[in-house]
Amino acid sequence: MVCDKCEKKLGRVITPDPWKTGARNTVESGGRKVGENKALTAKKARYNPYTSKFYECKICRTKVHQVGSHYCQACAYKKGICAMCGKKILDTSNYRQSST
Repeated sequence: MVCDKCEKKLGRVITPDPWKTGARNTVESGGRKVGENKALTAKKARYNPYTSKFYECKICRTKVHQVGSHYCQACAYKKGICAMCGKKILDTSNYRQSST
């Protein structure tokens, strides 16, 4: 779970998503142009294994699977924070969650 500000930093996939209503990479949502080659135009969002760094989670110290994130998905969900910046997204005080 990421906040609205950090959602812009997420990478986009090359193929269009068949589920159009929630997709960020379709023509209808404004994320793609018709006839655009995403392999050539998306240089900043493309995964590069030599320059990208996978951080450790600040809470549980495991490797994070998403580039630019500082918290793993499990810890971010348990705490109700953004996985990239750590901003509080939702109140989890009334949630009944396990400790694992």
